[in-house]
Amino acid sequence: MRPLWRAIWREPRPTDAPPVSRGDWVLLAAFEAAALYEGVAHPDLAWRPVVTLLALAVMPVLLWRRSHPLATCLVGFGVAGLLSAIQLVARTDDLGPASMMAILILLYALVRWGSGREIAVGMPWVAAVVGLGMYASSATLPDLVGGSLLLLFIASLAAIFRSRADLWQRRQREIRNEERLALARELHDTVAHHVSAIAVQAQAGGVVARAQPAQAAQVLATIEAEATRTLSEMRAMVRVLREDGWGAYSPQLGVADLPRLARADATPDVAVSLTGAVTGLPGPVDAAVYRIAQEAVTNALRHAHGATHVGIDVCRVGDHLRLRVTDDGLTHTGSAAPPGFGLTGMTERAQLLGGSLTAGPAHHGGWMVEAVLPVHVSQVSQVSQDPQ
Repeated sequence: MRPLWRAIWREPRPTDAPPVSRGDWVLLAAFEAAALYEGVAHPDLAWRPVVTLLALAVMPVLLWRRSHPLATCLVGFGVAGLLSAIQLVARTDDLGPASMMAILILLYALVRWGSGREIAVGMPWVAAVVGLGMYASSATLPDLVGGSLLLLFIASLAAIFRSRADLWQRRQREIRNEERLALARELHDTVAHHVSAIAVQAQAGGVVARAQPAQAAQVLATIEAEATRTLSEMRAMVRVLREDGWGAYSPQLGVADLPRLARADATPDVAVSLTGAVTGLPGPVDAAVYRIAQEAVTNALRHAHGATHVGIDVCRVGDHLRLRVTDDGLTHTGSAAPPGFGLTGMTERAQLLGGSLTAGPAHHGGWMVEAVLPVHVSQVSQVSQDPQ
């Protein structure tokens, strides 16, 4: 019980409270007109001048019910309590005009827009005022039950709308986080691959610049091509951020584009092998295969010391597609370094599609990255729609 009370006490105010609008002014004018009409049209109303002035004076607090829910609730129900006290002391008829029902809006605002502390303070005040009013008017048992149920209904309705708004905002934050993670993966996989290739070629150019000027010129041309390709893909990603949806980022690179990663005129060389029916894949699977292969090749170029060959092998195994990227570089036997963003991004891509990814030393030496992904659209859509 204590943890629940502590959680309620620490509940902050909702952050989506709208400002005062034209509708609020219309609502205020309607209740002011109703209070004035009751004061004029009912000459038999006890303490008519006092009751009318109090009703007219309390109505403007409706404008601040969202920005100051506790204060407006204390004022509104305080005026209602004052009328009940006057009725009890003077032993007169019911002094509460029908227009004073406007204070029920303040109860709704307290639960909907107030913090946990404000609700914990305001609700006992509301209960005390309502209890005083029922005692002053000698309410019967049906009146007590009906009034209590009405207050409970209003508070419950406000709590339901508050909970729904909170869930919606939480879902929006989750969507934004997922989009940021997706963009981070795309940015890392795209830029890291090309920049790594540029760095490798620049190092080679520094070695051959003096001894083989012609070879150095070829290296510079390769660097220029990689830089141009990087700039092109970065511009495509910027268009994604500027436009609605991921459709602007098209066409997506896929299995058919894997030969672009191959190279035979540099060390290590990169070879691509496609076996079986590996075309016509669902878009998410097709793009994931290319990005995982691209990142695995990037890691091999950067970290596979002494590697002379990198192989990319894609084959169909039943209802799954297997991607395997291997190199023949040296494998460190010391303590394993923590995984970087590249390995994390590859694993996330595979898991989001219901697949798996493993990375580690290969049996024949070197390093191997292997991803297994489902190829059927039904499997992919079912996994992507799973809320877990």
